[in-house]
Amino acid sequence: MLLNVRRHLWDPGPVPTLLARLAALLGLVAVGWYAVIGLTLAHYDAKAHLVVSRRILDSLTPGWEQIGAVWLPLPHLINMVPVQLDHLYRTGGFAIAISVMANALATASLAATVLALTSSRAGAALAATLFATNPNVLYLQSTPMTEPLLFGLSTLQVFLFTIWVLSGNLTVPKAAGWVTVLACLTRYEAWPITAACYAVSAFAWWRRGQAIREITSVYLRLAIYPGVTVLAFMAFSRITVGEWFVSGGFFVPDETLRGQPLVVFEKINEGIGLLAGGRLVLLAQVALVLVTLAGLASAGRAPMLVPLSLFAAAALPLSAYLAGHPFRVRYEVPLIVAAALAIGLAAGLLRRWALVIAVVTFPLVVWERPPFDARAAIVEEAVSDRNAVGRSYVTGCLTNRRQAGTILMSMGALGHYMYELSAAGFEIRDFLHEGNGPIWDSAFTRGPAPLVEWVIVEEVVEGGDAVIQRYRLLPAMLEGYERICQGGGITLYRRHGGS
Repeated sequence: MLLNVRRHLWDPGPVPTLLARLAALLGLVAVGWYAVIGLTLAHYDAKAHLVVSRRILDSLTPGWEQIGAVWLPLPHLINMVPVQLDHLYRTGGFAIAISVMANALATASLAATVLALTSSRAGAALAATLFATNPNVLYLQSTPMTEPLLFGLSTLQVFLFTIWVLSGNLTVPKAAGWVTVLACLTRYEAWPITAACYAVSAFAWWRRGQAIREITSVYLRLAIYPGVTVLAFMAFSRITVGEWFVSGGFFVPDETLRGQPLVVFEKINEGIGLLAGGRLVLLAQVALVLVTLAGLASAGRAPMLVPLSLFAAAALPLSAYLAGHPFRVRYEVPLIVAAALAIGLAAGLLRRWALVIAVVTFPLVVWERPPFDARAAIVEEAVSDRNAVGRSYVTGCLTNRRQAGTILMSMGALGHYMYELSAAGFEIRDFLHEGNGPIWDSAFTRGPAPLVEWVIVEEVVEGGDAVIQRYRLLPAMLEGYERICQGGGITLYRRHGGS
């Protein structure tokens, strides 16, 4: 079936549009619900993302170096200006609006992809609703987290590549190229998704009769989009933090996972089950086999393989856990998107049975993982921070004693606490952190006494932050400081003779 790329890009049709509007409405209800029960900013990374966005302009050394090199920059650049307004910073309002819109975009893209490949409205609705009603997806889109933007851009990416192959016009798809750039600047999961999308779509072109030489010529030009993006980010990382790619140093290796592929594979399966439920996982496995076989069986159905590129998101938790990164159930959430799309495609392939499958499947999955589930895996991860009360004691201690002076604190470990301190009147410019380059390096290597009056360290989580780990190796680092108070795993130090 040949489709007009331009028409589908700007007018996805009534079904995807309607589903996107319903997803946005459900998303707004979720935003209100999580705000009422106080979970909007419960996750430590939600706070830290707001801090990184704000510090670009609010810092001891404001400028482009503050964008950072551990997280990819697009979400923080989008929020850079809005979070300078205290209300939007403390509520995360603008970032949450981006999340809701991105989720609606993902919903429309999933539905449009299924329609383009199978013409099944039931399959399109099934894929979209399985995604949009998942409680973990709903919670993430109700926060300033970056996953929803990934969902929106990566699903749009595979949709554009799908209709490009269906169009039969083997020229560089500029829209798909630029969406790829944006996705690759959002989260690292987009990198393996992009690699898989390029490889599988090239295979689909070949199966549909295009010459390898012509395919190679087009893809060499198309590869410029992600290639330049990744190289530019790596160069930026090298300039700002001295490493081409930051892959460690911000966690204590988990020896139960490091270098053990079978254990890691089981852990990823466990994560997907916690997020989506056993029924959706089983259905996704069956659907993946069915769609793959259909895509390989005939040249006409080869484009059905392109959306399966979303499963390549598993490469991130796989590589992270093999390197010893502690288990994070959030790393498996992108696989919910892939699973929902695969199930929708499989239902669409069955034509007359699609509606029956959708009517039976949806309630079975939702019964196991209802949309507003207070025990959803990501919600439990968000509320797992048991140290907030203890940190509030340190905040009171610092506020009562502090009159002036800069505070040394690792943003990599305590970015969420920097955000919490904003409620006590502190600005990002009050802190000396890793983003301050040479000033931080001087304090970290020679001792902070000439530069700061206060030092706050994390002593417990992940084995302690960079400051406390260096202090353990070199006790003279905090010579001239006295311990004032501690709580929630963090400790406040004050320089002797401070004001």
